[in-house]
Amino acid sequence: MPNDLTNRPAFRPLLPSLLAAATCALPVAAAADPAPFELTGPDLRIEVTRGEKTLPIAKVPSLAAGDKVVVHGAFSEDQGANFVLVSAFLRGATNPPPKDWIDVARTWKSKEKDKALTLTVPKGARQLVLLLVPETGGAEGVLVDAVRGKPGEFVRASQDLNQASLDHSRLIAFMAAIRAQDDNGPEYLRTVAPTLASSLSVKLQADCLSKVIEQQASCLVQNRESLVLSDVHSSSIADTLTGTPTDLALQLSATREGGAGYYSAYIGVARDIARIFGAFNNPSFNYLPTLSVRNDDTMSLLLNAAPSFQKPKSVMVTALPAIEADIPPQLRSTAKGPVCAAQAGAVLPVEGAPLVFSTQLAHAVQVRLTSASGQVLEVAATPRADKGGYMLAAESLPAAFAGTVRAHLHGLWGFAAFEGPDFVLQRPDGSAWKVAGQGQDAADGMIVGRDNDVQLEGSAPSCVEEVTLRQGNGAARPLKWRTLQDNRLAVTVPLEGVRPGDMRIELRYQGAKDPLAVTLRARAEASRLDALELHAGDTHASLTGQRLDQVRTIMVGDVEFRPDGLTREGAVDRLRLTAQGTGHAPDQGDTARAVVRLEDGRSLPMQVRVAPPRPQVALLNRTVNPAAVAKGARNLDLGAAGDLLPDTGELVFSVKAGGGMKLGPLDTVEIAAAEGESVVQLSAGKGLTLESPEVLVARLKATDIPAGTFGPLRFRLLRGGATAGDWQPLATLVRLPGIEDVVCEAEECTITARSLFLVDAVGADAGFAKAAAVPPGYTGSALKVPKPADGVLYLRLRDAPGTPVKLPVG
Repeated sequence: MPNDLTNRPAFRPLLPSLLAAATCALPVAAAADPAPFELTGPDLRIEVTRGEKTLPIAKVPSLAAGDKVVVHGAFSEDQGANFVLVSAFLRGATNPPPKDWIDVARTWKSKEKDKALTLTVPKGARQLVLLLVPETGGAEGVLVDAVRGKPGEFVRASQDLNQASLDHSRLIAFMAAIRAQDDNGPEYLRTVAPTLASSLSVKLQADCLSKVIEQQASCLVQNRESLVLSDVHSSSIADTLTGTPTDLALQLSATREGGAGYYSAYIGVARDIARIFGAFNNPSFNYLPTLSVRNDDTMSLLLNAAPSFQKPKSVMVTALPAIEADIPPQLRSTAKGPVCAAQAGAVLPVEGAPLVFSTQLAHAVQVRLTSASGQVLEVAATPRADKGGYMLAAESLPAAFAGTVRAHLHGLWGFAAFEGPDFVLQRPDGSAWKVAGQGQDAADGMIVGRDNDVQLEGSAPSCVEEVTLRQGNGAARPLKWRTLQDNRLAVTVPLEGVRPGDMRIELRYQGAKDPLAVTLRARAEASRLDALELHAGDTHASLTGQRLDQVRTIMVGDVEFRPDGLTREGAVDRLRLTAQGTGHAPDQGDTARAVVRLEDGRSLPMQVRVAPPRPQVALLNRTVNPAAVAKGARNLDLGAAGDLLPDTGELVFSVKAGGGMKLGPLDTVEIAAAEGESVVQLSAGKGLTLESPEVLVARLKATDIPAGTFGPLRFRLLRGGATAGDWQPLATLVRLPGIEDVVCEAEECTITARSLFLVDAVGADAGFAKAAAVPPGYTGSALKVPKPADGVLYLRLRDAPGTPVKLPVG
């Protein structure tokens, strides 16, 4: 990036108006905001030639040494004032340009060489500014002296005006698209406005979408000076100084042109330019900044103040693209799987470069399609901010490009080619759908009385928009479904209360009238018993098979086991059973005879081999080490029992082996939430220490638990990493609000805190007889609560409602 002093933080003036937009500025700052750029200025026609190729200015993101730039004034026939056009190449804040880097054209002259600028970008130049001033004797010399006298001010002006113009292009594109939605019906704004805002990196006034339909469009484009947010592609132009793309929700544009990481010049550009050029203003001239709107070879100037044709006459200042290496847009695909191209107007969703939607810098964009047979076809693509990506221009595609097709987005960024992301397109090829699997058994595998998961295989599953179930001449019932890889759909077929027999799953493609049908057969299935897993001394057992919902009890010897939860893993049922009373499984190695009784009264015999006993451990001790509280924050008293583990703390606990079992270095401890699989596994040297053959000590850091886990935790021992013991309660993982202050008055107190939504209620006593409830989803930072009599408030956390925590008030 340029090594100009003006690009360093110490030399960057603050932009009060931008800071006001971002952080609620004082009224004085708001009152000083400059007028918006709403006055139409003159037009210039500009073309740039690099090598043998010529582009209009709207398609040129940056200039390069050796480029030929031709600038014409494009005035109307009734133009009453003559303008002098001055161009100046710049090479840094501390390095005045030579005189031959500054050229002058008198736009009213008859000869082409006199009325236009024909420039060649010199080696070492970094910026190019244009000055347009009404004809005045001696104007050229004064402007040349001004540029050479303080080049840094013009460097800064060039950078700010360039970025402000790019920001302005996104703002105008957003406003134009919002106003154009009237043709589609105002209610469409609720769908299109968020997409536009995301595509153009523009701040969406979400409250506007809750207004009455007639007021939504005008509301969305109010306060337009604060609408423009960061441009991720411009951040990459600035070498992504922060190391990551700018957060659209928090920061304004951060680009090389706008200050490389500082607030955008768009809102404050008029004030800054006024400050920059204040030293040059004299009885003859003052300087007027202009934004540029580029369309093909025309660069239209926008003014925020009316120009003066009397002394002091106005010098309109505008900037051409910076002289630097092109950095193409870093477009990313946002497609969540294959894109359906069954109908005209398929959209390839992208993000990462808002300027591709608001300017012509990216042009000649095409999509290279490669069929399954290897045929290649180039299709033009059009940027659509309201669709969130590039729309294929082709009305139809050749038959060879059906099924699954690879697609690659590419085009030109200025003079250079750029490569976009890859996509997978799908188009129906007319083939039939079928049940995925082997032979007729796959189509006959549905069982009545339950939900059945069926996988269907066919062409272009991403283009399916409706899946229904129909039996006989009955009405169609909508089904839940999702797309899978390998051209498959996963469909959930609910058959509760349905009679066995043939039925059809009907699939309808986007834009198609008639559905495609897949015939299946649902049947009633008797229970099939595969295996009973039982360990010596267990009070639980696990039965696998099919149609286990028909199992009523299992007798193992004289011990009765009853169902305690049924799950389905693929085509296999797994039934958990619990021993009744004080019963438990017989000793290891015994071969027991089990009798399975079904709901219909039948009894089925089983032979059971009792496995070795599960490892038995008991929780011996536990200690919670809370994390250090931030300076100025209040401590919460979680109690000494160790029941609550804060999400930034550490739990140290010990377990003791039972039943004469010896612990070893291969034993591990699993931690899980109350429901679900293991989330943390502790092993020797990794959170687990073997104190003795009977005792293990474990350290669990709350930060090692995956985000989104909270509430009761449980643990179990894995013997040698294989045989698992029973789950046992361990502690409750709680997220704590950041209490910053508590101020009490006569009858009530005010709590100031972060994340108050984590609290369910605040009471003046442990019984919460006098309590203030916190509404779900509360986003405020202050809460009025009853004043306690004993100087202690009680907080009922949402993660642990049964264990209040104390907050000392004094």
